[in-house]
Amino acid sequence: MTTQVVLPLKILAKLRGGAPARRILDRGRATWRHRARRFWWLAIVVVLVAAGVTTVLLWPSSTRDIPPTRARVYQAFDACLLTGAQGLADPAVAPVWAGMQQASDATSAKVSYLAVTGPASMGNALSYAAALIQRHCDVVLAVGPAQIAAAEHDAPRYPQQRFVTLGGSPAGDNLTVVPTGTSDEVRSAVAELISRLAR
Repeated sequence: MTTQVVLPLKILAKLRGGAPARRILDRGRATWRHRARRFWWLAIVVVLVAAGVTTVLLWPSSTRDIPPTRARVYQAFDACLLTGAQGLADPAVAPVWAGMQQASDATSAKVSYLAVTGPASMGNALSYAAALIQRHCDVVLAVGPAQIAAAEHDAPRYPQQRFVTLGGSPAGDNLTVVPTGTSDEVRSAVAELISRLAR
């Protein structure tokens, strides 16, 4: 037979280090309330997540289907622009690049540019022109004195390659000179030339 000993509150208070028994009981209730509150918040979060997942799964599929992105299809024709160190920021380059983009929109030809860094000399520009030739660009356009000199130098050496210069002098059948003029004239001339070569 087990005997249960019930201690008076004053004795219990002394055993607990002097804290009144009522305070000890209140602390226990507060801890229980805190745990109960945490449980209810956790239950609410679980219910909300379950509702969200159910909504997504049961929502009509037509509203969830995102149409596939339509990547632009380019034809196998690359027009590459060789510029000075300023790249597309060069005022002389801007209308040429605009004409190339216009031709690309009309024919789906790929257009890109490469800026020559370092000394503005034909010798330096030749290595950049060689990089475009090795990339199998169908036509290399050159803007700027060093780049034009490199194109005129390479045109006889690569008869299968097409070269276009803004200004300069013709140096063979595979080199076309676009005359300098207003921005609109240069843009139109480049767009027409690239469109014709790409077709």
